[in-house]
Amino acid sequence: MMEILVQTGLKKLVTGKKLENLNQTEWKELDDLYVIQLYLVNMVLQEVLMEKTSFALWKMLETLYATKSLANCLVLKQRLSMFRMNEGELLRDHISQFITLLNNLKNVEIQIDD
Repeated sequence: MMEILVQTGLKKLVTGKKLENLNQTEWKELDDLYVIQLYLVNMVLQEVLMEKTSFALWKMLETLYATKSLANCLVLKQRLSMFRMNEGELLRDHISQFITLLNNLKNVEIQIDD
């Protein structure tokens, strides 16, 4: 997600750093909250829809999905143990989901033994 923000020029918005040469009105116009919301799936969007700024939205997403809490770790481990390929699912999609799950586990520093 951060790569998309860098590409669209919105990275400074989620870090909360105000550009020195912008006044408050220009800063609010620049706050393209909707651009970030376009990249969220409906389930995630519903959880953060009440946020009013890009910075607040980003902080909420970090809290929900990037924290190393015990609950987050347990949910990720459960997803890994229950991970199965559905009938009719493309192998490419299944592998992509598996890699995403492994990356999520790596982000919260959970090591998987062979």
